[in-house]
Amino acid sequence: MWTLTDHKKSCMEKLSSQEGFISALAFDQRGALKRLMAQYQDEEPSATQMEILKTLVAEELTPFASSMLLDPEYGLPAIKKIDSQAGLLLAYEKTGYDTTSTKRLPDCLDVWSAKRLKEAGADAVKFLLYYDVDSSDEVNQQKQAYIERIGAECVAEDLPFYLEILVYDERTPDTNSPEYAKIKPGKVIGAMKTFSDPRFHIDVLKVEVPVNMHYVEGFTSEQVVYTRDQALTYFLEQSQATQLPFIFLSAGVSAQLFQETLRFAKEAGSTFNGVLCGRATWAGSVKAYIEGGEDAARDWLRTEGRQNIESLNLVLQETATAWTNRLS
Repeated sequence: MWTLTDHKKSCMEKLSSQEGFISALAFDQRGALKRLMAQYQDEEPSATQMEILKTLVAEELTPFASSMLLDPEYGLPAIKKIDSQAGLLLAYEKTGYDTTSTKRLPDCLDVWSAKRLKEAGADAVKFLLYYDVDSSDEVNQQKQAYIERIGAECVAEDLPFYLEILVYDERTPDTNSPEYAKIKPGKVIGAMKTFSDPRFHIDVLKVEVPVNMHYVEGFTSEQVVYTRDQALTYFLEQSQATQLPFIFLSAGVSAQLFQETLRFAKEAGSTFNGVLCGRATWAGSVKAYIEGGEDAARDWLRTEGRQNIESLNLVLQETATAWTNRLS
């Protein structure tokens, strides 16, 4: 069973809602944010622009979230604007990966450590890992050893360790393809089983849903890869694959589809413990900010952004399970 020190438990409580589930706002995007901003302007997005937008989102939306995930590269100014009742997660990984290789080896930010993230105010450390369970043992042992080191750092600092796992297949680069959809459940569930081992000292797994919902019967008008019953079974298998709390990432899908997915997970019997939701909540603020400035972004966040996060919170109250249920 999963256990916590007193300090880790207090951090987990700071990061969670009163009901005990995690309703976290994710805005640690760096490369993805630059690409999103570049759609609406000709010049290269600046660090100042990114810092301002993260600060606006923190100020306007954290009163409605249990916590916020930021990066220490562009997110430090935003920390000061986080609501006093919300917790803070800080990302420890460099953005992106080496596209010249299929290995996607992990890499920490150069001038940061778990100690420094804690000193910056973090209630938890988040690290993103790209993982293919079917890769060579040599590559996966490298990745596992790397996660062991981060886990040991978090133990030393007595901070919760959130591991975000993005699965992939070295031979199938298009993760939106039907071919990849067929193998995705095994990738997601297998990775969760691997990193549930106590040797990694992980406290929360941040994971993808086990299927591509665009290929689920009843969710698509095109090609069906999974019947409804098959998809429900995969969600249940995922939930049973770990003793750790686990939360879903939104993976850039629309707010509506993400909420429908959470209801589907609940129907399957999944006992997931919340979400770390990013673009599904704030993506529209990017266009508003680039085209209309700070005031336009605030207007969007106070209307559509707030509606996105509050409607998600209502769905979580119906579907999520308190992480405390997983304590020994």
